[in-house]
Amino acid sequence: MNTSHSKIGYARTSTTDQNLDAQMTALKAAGCGMVRAEQKSGASLDARPELKTILDFIHPGETLVVTRIDRLARSLSDLQTIVTRLKEKGAHLAATEQPVDTSTAAGKAFFDMLGLFAEFETNLRRERQAEGIAAAKQRGVYRGRPPRISMAEIREKLTAGLSPTEIAHELGVSRGTVYKARKDLKDAA
Repeated sequence: MNTSHSKIGYARTSTTDQNLDAQMTALKAAGCGMVRAEQKSGASLDARPELKTILDFIHPGETLVVTRIDRLARSLSDLQTIVTRLKEKGAHLAATEQPVDTSTAAGKAFFDMLGLFAEFETNLRRERQAEGIAAAKQRGVYRGRPPRISMAEIREKLTAGLSPTEIAHELGVSRGTVYKARKDLKDAA
């Protein structure tokens, strides 16, 4: 095995507005022969091609290195999925800013604790967001996301005799949205 690739770095930010430079520098300083980076949400493992590539091609004895566990995933279940995949391949996980090294018992225990705290922080953030939305609704300043399509336009097309499938296709909405407009039309009649 090529020892220059025994450590594979993974850097991630949630948005393109954030800078990856500090993570990239830290991972290279940690001895990562290759660093893959992406600017995607860590809320789930879906739609993260760089991480998927690492997990698909990592070799036995290699270590996936991140600066912090929250750069890898935001939920304990996603972290456990990643670690399970690494373990199945005979690979490990390490973090440069946290004492995480899944090749040791202490590192595994600390990793599990960090995962719990990351998930706890995500849940707290959701609760704060829901509280903020509720308060804004009470003050009458929260309107939610503006509708993509006018329900009146859907009802006009229904009245004109178009089928829900035709309307959905033409307007780029789901048939469920069309059926909701049809139900509202029948309830109003």
